[in-house]
Amino acid sequence: MGNSRKTRNTRKIAAIAAGALVVGIGATYTLASWNDSEWVWGGAGGVPGVGTSTFEVRQNTTSPFSDVEPSWANRETNSGGGLTFTAGAITLSPGDTIYAPVALRTTSDSAAATVTLNQAVPATAVTVVDNSQDLWKSIRVTVYTEKRTTPAGPTHTCTAANAASWGTPLISDVTLDTAASTTQTLDAQAGSTQHYCFALRLPATLQAGLTATSLDALQGRTIAPAWEFRSVSG
Repeated sequence: MGNSRKTRNTRKIAAIAAGALVVGIGATYTLASWNDSEWVWGGAGGVPGVGTSTFEVRQNTTSPFSDVEPSWANRETNSGGGLTFTAGAITLSPGDTIYAPVALRTTSDSAAATVTLNQAVPATAVTVVDNSQDLWKSIRVTVYTEKRTTPAGPTHTCTAANAASWGTPLISDVTLDTAASTTQTLDAQAGSTQHYCFALRLPATLQAGLTATSLDALQGRTIAPAWEFRSVSG
């Protein structure tokens, strides 16, 4: 009888030991598993690979046109850069026309641009003498334009002798409150220059819709029109 009890106890111990062995093997398998992770990021060589483009258009009002770097500037609010008109701009007589150039292009790190010339508005912080805006309503504006590969200047100078040689105007002999209906394209990274030639004419006859009853009433008046070139990337 004693031997039978010993035999049963031995079997229990063996069974317990076998169970422990199974548990032990399971635990060892979990602890000994291998892991491998792979990461990627948006870029390479320490340089970010995701970002936004740059968009910037600058103007140049030198006359005659000069492509040297200081001639280009950002003037993004009214009244902007001053146009250099031909002689007699402040002493117009009926029938006179004055001319002034401006050029636009993108910066060297900019996306391309589509440009629209808006209608003139009064320049801010500039004192003028123009009761009833009769001079403003009288002036007629023509704008010629030409696209050139940087750094070339315009084919023709913006003067009375050469303005018509620019070809079909962007706007032609219209009131100052007239916007252009077509757009121009500036190539990316300063790849092209769009030249504009503004021609302002004081008609030799009195225009309709004025308070003034004669051309003589327009003497001694001043105006300061400002134009916005609205640029959109693309």
